Amino acid sequence: MSSDEIVNGLTAAALETKWRGNPDSEQRQNPFNLRMRRATSWLARAEQERDDPDAAFIFYWIAFNATYAQHSRGLYDGEQAVFGDYFTKVSDLDSDANRAIYNAVWMKHNREIRTLLDNEFVFKPFWQNAINWRLRFEDTKRGIELSLRERDTLDILVTLFDRLYVLRNQLLHGGSTWQGSVNRSQVQDGAAIMAFLVPHFINLMLDNPTTDWGIPPYAAGTILLPSIK
Repeated sequence: MSSDEIVNGLTAAALETKWRGNPDSEQRQNPFNLRMRRATSWLARAEQERDDPDAAFIFYWIAFNATYAQHSRGLYDGEQAVFGDYFTKVSDLDSDANRAIYNAVWMKHNREIRTLLDNEFVFKPFWQNAINWRLRFEDTKRGIELSLRERDTLDILVTLFDRLYVLRNQLLHGGSTWQGSVNRSQVQDGAAIMAFLVPHFINLMLDNPTTDWGIPPYAAGTILLPSIK
């Protein structure tokens, strides 16, 4: 985790303390509490991997997955569609919270994101050998510049995580070498981006505990309960 996130208090320990301060946090069958317990536990594990960006990225992704995954979706639906719906909710809430995530993306961590978006090796059409991948790549970069000017947090997150999802697949499906030299830049930038965004996602959820975040998967004893309204 970067030093400014620690200064801002968005460590796993601080976020867990914030969650535990909620009077409903001890209700183990509460779907929101299950998400927070899982997400903060994996966030804490990710923070330990300061010298291994491959491992850090994977653990940060698991923490991220804990925030958005749904019992009724994701196991069979496309993951990108599921976290795309999550980003819609996050961006709406971010608009009501002084754009904390927008500011984190485009004011504090602009370099890492621009570098990743300029990297064709995390652009899916590149690996599909699409004839027009270069044109599509340049169109996407122009689109993200427009999103920046219009302060469109949703489009920024969707585009960014479309790239990160390619990196996620490379790592989790054995498509890269641990500490391999050919993908160092995207792994390092990807881990850095996840390190500052995932805590912000969790923090935003903690600020909105009564929002319906849905039922998480693999939630024995929880799936029959209604979602928080």
